[in-house]
Amino acid sequence: MDTAAFRMSLNAAEPPATVSLPLQALWWDAKGDWDRAHECAQADPGRGGAAVHAYLHRKEPDLANARYWYTRAGRSPATGSLDDEWAALAAELLNG
Repeated sequence: MDTAAFRMSLNAAEPPATVSLPLQALWWDAKGDWDRAHECAQADPGRGGAAVHAYLHRKEPDLANARYWYTRAGRSPATGSLDDEWAALAAELLNG
């Protein structure tokens, strides 16, 4: 699945069954369900889950918590727009 198809899937009631938990988190976030997005990100123990978790806390905004999750993901805190970070994470996770 590419980024365009992932964005198109936002018209559905549920995320695609084949996507990872971090991608499900981004999907729910794009649908406006931060809590469900957070549950998905928190359920993934890997770096992808941590990166999306950081993004979600940055969006919240809870910057101290976001910094913790950026560190867990092995990344510097994002400084661009939230939309740009969402798109970059989606592309990375879809290509990963």
